[in-house]
Formats: sequence, structure tokens, C-alpha cells
Amino acid sequence: MSRRRRTRGGGQSARQSRSNDSGARQEAREGWPADSNTSPGSGRLSWYKADLHTHTPASNDYEEPGISYLEWLVTARKRGLDIVAITDHNTVAGVAAIRREIEWLSRLQQEDRLTPEDRGNLEQWHKLANEIVILPGFEFTATFGFHILAIYPPETSIRKLEHTLLRLNVPDDRLLVGSTETGASTDVVTAYETIVDSGGIAIAAHANSTNGVAMRNFPFGGQTKIAYTQDPNLSALEVTDLESRSRRATARFFNGSKIEYPRKMHCIQGSDAHRLNTDPRNSRRLGIGERATELLLPEPSFAAIKALFASRNFDRTRPYRAPEKVVDHLAAARAEGPNQTQSFHESANRKGGRQTVVLADLCAFANTDGGTIFVGANARKGRVKGLATSKQVQKELQQAVTERLSPPLEARFEILANSGAEVLRIGVDAGDSKPYCLDGSKFYVRNDAETSLALRDEIVALVLESVGLNSDLVSGGDAEELPGTDGTEDRSGSGQVSRVRQGEGRGRPEAAESNDPFYLPQDGVEIVDSETRGGTTYYVVRNLRNQRSVGNVTRKGARKLWNYAISQYEDSPVKGSQIRWKNNVGFIRCDRRAGKKRFDLVLREGSDLRVFYGVTSEGMEGAWAQFVEEE
Repeated sequence: MSRRRRTRGGGQSARQSRSNDSGARQEAREGWPADSNTSPGSGRLSWYKADLHTHTPASNDYEEPGISYLEWLVTARKRGLDIVAITDHNTVAGVAAIRREIEWLSRLQQEDRLTPEDRGNLEQWHKLANEIVILPGFEFTATFGFHILAIYPPETSIRKLEHTLLRLNVPDDRLLVGSTETGASTDVVTAYETIVDSGGIAIAAHANSTNGVAMRNFPFGGQTKIAYTQDPNLSALEVTDLESRSRRATARFFNGSKIEYPRKMHCIQGSDAHRLNTDPRNSRRLGIGERATELLLPEPSFAAIKALFASRNFDRTRPYRAPEKVVDHLAAARAEGPNQTQSFHESANRKGGRQTVVLADLCAFANTDGGTIFVGANARKGRVKGLATSKQVQKELQQAVTERLSPPLEARFEILANSGAEVLRIGVDAGDSKPYCLDGSKFYVRNDAETSLALRDEIVALVLESVGLNSDLVSGGDAEELPGTDGTEDRSGSGQVSRVRQGEGRGRPEAAESNDPFYLPQDGVEIVDSETRGGTTYYVVRNLRNQRSVGNVTRKGARKLWNYAISQYEDSPVKGSQIRWKNNVGFIRCDRRAGKKRFDLVLREGSDLRVFYGVTSEGMEGAWAQFVEEE
């Protein structure tokens, strides 16, 4: 793990030259200091590529457990990383494994017992140790499941790191498990203090996302959020939206302009990699170094990083951006097809209502997760038709957006050339002023690949969300047990089971249910309550993608996926004999609907069952992923 010091006299190492060249190539980027900047008393500064949040096979949720640690580090170096931190879940077993391997090979060398393969591996370890700074650390799970990165100098002993984990109340018998589950651990602020006291730096892991200390979707008061994000022992916030230009971007929120949050925070990004390469099935599951930060430092060292985060030099960190590649955006989009954030229209003519359909998609994307619309192409394979008058279509749509959508909506227009045809690409972010409407009264939302008029409860949820209230509490009424089950055994003789805990926890955020961010599937729907009025059954349906519950849904008026869930619930109730269990998660059925393979799944919580309908493979992570692999 140790590195040989490089002198900075008359010459530079190959890696220094490469970093300087990289900085020179990027110095024209607006707002960033050039590579030639200097700092008083520190000499020349260079941009170094760092990934301070990575996992190894020592984390029990690592997705490629068969890889070697040498293979892991080789990949990190191939990604151009100058600095990498090993931050397994509540363990330093990965750091220890690397040190043991190097020590063992070094001992074999001293005893002249190296095989040719061993000699090659040892040479490679030594070469990598001189090319990349490896910082030991861990990702600690604090009280309520908040995640904190602890990063230490390369020479820090395993004994000291494990002693720190014990001080943080990680049980002795869990030190080698590498699990996010630690039981009753230490509160966030005390964890910051303990990490710093032991010689490390504390960084809030994915602060704006699941298990992040910015407490998105957590029902805590503002004073707790202030304490968790402004504590003097916290060095930086790791965020997942570092490049976002939205007014609600995390870095903009913590820029020191708010009275309650006066301390401007250093914001970085990390891969949180649980695999070597990005999952081709889910681009959110990144590989090593595939979401990195560049740091402008006098040298690539722990001390330099610590000094930077302690300073007010906020212009010396930036998101790493790979060199531009020629990408056929349309071909990539067509291969993926229509989905939650993407749609296709061959025309946008005012006659025939095609323009209105495009505007409805824009409205729905703004009210949901944002998205991209391609006008002039369909999602099928084959020749792209294109637009004969693309500039005219763009002008008409821009005017229509201004006149027909309210409140004002900012959309991005771009004309793409594709094999002689021109296609209009329109992008829109999730809006800051929800709900958006078309023609003054039509509110649209997006569910999977479907744009629909918003239901009453969805409109209420959008309004509550826009003012910062919990939009998952829009459906009133007491919890009601749905008929036909006790959740574990068949009392009717039919073999039927169903969820007992209907209606419980509608306002409870996903992250509060478990420290596992993939405790629930990431898309699909769940029926959480029902009530019969006037002979009609009204359901409360939860969208697992955004954890928003919508009430007063009937089978007749339900959208495609909701209708499927309700019809399955009513006509084909789940039977215990048809569930294929893997510990507490179960597989019911799988078929192809709306162009995608979809799964019906079940979760066992004690004696209760929760059923999830229409989950796609992209929404199945963690324990759920095993069913995708089996199918």
C-alpha cells in the first residue's frame, strides 16, 4: 500500500506529465483554473483524477466477487485514476487482503520461492503502487442508516482502522462481513468526530441520495439536517448531481448562500463502484472511476487532499469529464426504446394533434423525472424518416411551449443529423415549479413509457412536492386489511396468500425500511390499501420508482400497469405454492408486457408479505437481481 516518494526537481514522472497534459487540455473549460496555477509555498499544481468511493469483493454486496484484488487495481489504473480510496461497508478486509498479498509475495521473493506467475504479479503490484495512490478507509453505516466515508493516509495500520470501527460500535463479529447492516451503531455527528480523531477525513457518502445525510425523503427536522451537513468535522459532501445546472442541485444548495447553511461545502462525486465496469443492464451501477472527481493539488497525497478540503479553494475540485467521443445519440436511444424518460414521435404537425402529443410528453416529463423527446424518428429499427423542415418544426414547437405550457418551462432543442435525415431532440429537466399543465387545465405525468393525464391525488402530490411537503401522504384513511390471507398460511383451502400489512407506512420512506438501498425493487407498483364505496373498490397504488402513493384508483380507470396490478390482485391472487423463495425475497411470475420483460415479486417481512407488480430488470438490484439472472 505504500508509495515511493517522487522528487519534483528538474523532471516529472510520466504520470505527472500525463496529468499536466490533461489539465492543459481542459484549462479552457470556463470557470476552472488552468494547470499552471500556483499556490503560495506549494509549487506547481496539477489536476489529479480521484475516485474516493469504491468497493472491493470485501463488501458483501459486491457484484463480481470472483475478481482478484490485483485485477481490481489494474482496472482502476486503466481508468486513469491517480488516487483511489477503498471504502468497503464497515470493514477494512479488502485493504487487509491487498496488504497480505503483497507481503506474502515479498516474503516469497526474499526466500527465492517465487514462481514466474508470482514474480509477474509482484512486479505489477510494485509498478501500480508507484503509479496510483491507494487510500485505505471504509463506508460506515451510522444510526438511521446514513452512510459516511472515512478515508485515511496510506500508512495507516489495519489495527488502527479496525479499532476505529469498534469505536463506532461496529460489532466485533461484523468486522469481516462487509455489510451495510451493523445494528445499533453511532450517530452521524459522533461518527464525524471519531473519524477525524483517529486521523481520517469524513465525507458524506451520496449525501443527496439514498442513505445520504442531506436526508432526502427522511422525516427529520431541519436542525438535524443542518447539524449533519454543516458539522466542522465533515470535510466534503459526495453528491450524485455534481454536474447538474438545476436550481435545486445539491452543490448550489450548500454554497453558503442560505442563512441556515452558512458554511460553503466542498462537493465531489464518486463512483460507489460495486463492480469493475458499468452494468450494461443498468447504467446507474457504475464501475471503478466512471464517476470521478478531479482535484487541483501540489501532489497526489492524503495530506494534500485534506488540506484542500480544509481550505476555501472551491475552484480546485471539478467533476471529471472524459474526452468527447462521437456518439450516435439517436441510435442509442432507439436501442433503448420508449421509457420513463424517453419518447419518440415521427412528426409534430399541428394538424392531426401531433404537436399536442409532443407537448403532453414535455409536460409529463417536467412533472415527473425529466426526459428527452425525439421528433422525426420512431423507436423501431430501420431507416430514420426525419423531418423535412426541422428548423420550422423547432420554431413552431418553441412557440407552442411558450404559449401552451404553464408555468414557463425551459426546454432544450437540438437538431441531429442521421444518415441524411434531420431529427429534433428536445430535452427537459424535472421542473422546479410543479405542477405544469397544458392549455391551462391538463396536467400530465409519466409512468414507464406512458404519458397520462394526472389523477386528482397525483396533482395534489405534485403541489405538496413543490412546497417541500411529503407527497407520499396524500391518501387518507385508516389501514385496511385486504381480504383472503394471513400472509403465511392458507385458511380457506385455496392456497392463496396476500399482503396483510396493507396501508401501513405509506408515508415511510424507503430508506427507513432498511439500510439496504435496494431493499425494495426500484420500479413497478404495489397495492397498499383499498376501500369499497358504492359497490366499487378504490385502491391506493404506490409507484416504487418515486415512492409516491396515489389513491382512488379503480380497476376500470387505472392505467396499464396499475390495471394489470389490480386485475392480478383480484383475479389471480398470489398462492404460497407458486412463490420461489430466496431467503426473504420471492419470485412469482415473469412475462413480457409493453415491450419489456416484467416480474411480479414478493417480500417477506416477518409473517407479512408485500407483492410488487410489473418490475423491470432495470429495477431489480441487490437481492432481487438473482431472479433476473435465473430468467
